[in-house]
Amino acid sequence: MTQPTKAIDFKYRSCWLRHDKLKHIGHTEKQTVLRRNRAFIIATAFLILFAQTIWAIAGEDSTTTPSHSLNPIVLIGIAVVLLTAKLGGEVFERLNQPAVLGELVGGMVVGNLTLLGLSVVAQLKTDVVLSALAEIGVIILLFEVGLETKLSELKEVGWSSLFVATAGVVAPFLLGWGVGRLFLPNDSTLVHVFIGATLCATSVGITARVLRDLNKIKTREARIILGAAVIDDVMGLLVLAVVASAIRSAASGVALSLFSIVVIAVKAVSFLLAAILIGQYLMPHLFKGAGRFKSQGMLLAFSVTFCFALAWMAALVNLAPIVGAFAAGLVLDEVHFKPFERGGEELLLSLKPLSAILTPIFFVLMGLRVDFRYFVRADIVAFAIALTIAAIIGKQVCSLVVAERGINRLAVGLGMIPRGEVGLIFAGIGSTLTLSNAEGVLEPVILPSTFGAIVVMVVVTTIVTPPFLKWALARPTRVTRRTSPTQT
Repeated sequence: MTQPTKAIDFKYRSCWLRHDKLKHIGHTEKQTVLRRNRAFIIATAFLILFAQTIWAIAGEDSTTTPSHSLNPIVLIGIAVVLLTAKLGGEVFERLNQPAVLGELVGGMVVGNLTLLGLSVVAQLKTDVVLSALAEIGVIILLFEVGLETKLSELKEVGWSSLFVATAGVVAPFLLGWGVGRLFLPNDSTLVHVFIGATLCATSVGITARVLRDLNKIKTREARIILGAAVIDDVMGLLVLAVVASAIRSAASGVALSLFSIVVIAVKAVSFLLAAILIGQYLMPHLFKGAGRFKSQGMLLAFSVTFCFALAWMAALVNLAPIVGAFAAGLVLDEVHFKPFERGGEELLLSLKPLSAILTPIFFVLMGLRVDFRYFVRADIVAFAIALTIAAIIGKQVCSLVVAERGINRLAVGLGMIPRGEVGLIFAGIGSTLTLSNAEGVLEPVILPSTFGAIVVMVVVTTIVTPPFLKWALARPTRVTRRTSPTQT
């Protein structure tokens, strides 16, 4: 064999060996993925069986009096809730959906195990300790949202975002009010108004994630959508504050008038303005003083203290505590954290572990309170469908008020659709407020059947947004069509 022939033969064998090696690697990777998926399914099944066994044991022992003040059912309840949250979140993230949906759906599945005879699960729905942890979790969540919202950015988003946000609050509010009145004619007007309020706010986190995944986060449409989503969150919280205060006043026997509603609205706006003034003029001095302490975690402790203090102050003036938590995050800025830079502390990073434990408890608990039995009723299913349609159509009004030319208006309207965590928070607050019904008996403003319909609306609006928004952003705007290469 000549030298060139040997070289060609060597090259051929090398290529064959490399190809065989790549095939082997590809096969190995496939086996690894299959093995991991199989392990995940087995682990999930094992954990569900384990949880059911523990619940059965807990149910047998729940009648006995514990030797200490904390009922052991609370401990295993928290364990099951956290496990449900993480497993549900993992499944939905693998489906390219937000983890919050997995937490919600996981809670729905666990909560309806009562239909299979596991009655002990029902204790979680009304457990005081779990409810308190869930409320703290949602306060931390709104504090985080406030921290990620910069007052300076709100000033820069322009008139388009302001118009879009205003339309995105007014239109869904009126449509939700109308749907509530149509399907719940015997309920108080305040119940209809509160249902309208649950449709107001847009989930900033879900929309931002979709835009980031599509590599459209830096487009003008994205800036308008995110700016409007932040503004209508603020507006939605103010609407919630006014409506919730009006319901509390009505429940206490105080007659409502236009003047009293205006007073409540002024109180809510004044609280937000007072919080901004405190953040700008008082908090820098307090944070500077706290920065002199050398204890680890001082920034986190001091910031959470400020958050809880403002949440408490909001409750004192008959506003929802989450309004105070959001205001606390909104007024804190990077300038407040400079005294802690030497210690290398970052507030949002330090807050993540706390949020990762407490916030999922809220969403799983919301899922636990959804009763599947209501969905065998045609009127509840129709109510859920009508509410979802109102939520989607209401946000499409946003596309009509964009002030700039050359903007993909359809994308703006579709980007405002998802309600996500904000709608659930509103519904959760509504389930704790009470009003007298036609017979004079106090009952929750958001009944379990209504709560289930709102959850359906939240799930559907969150799931449909990514594909709709992707399709809308792929469409060329009118300006793009006019300046296409074939016409120039």
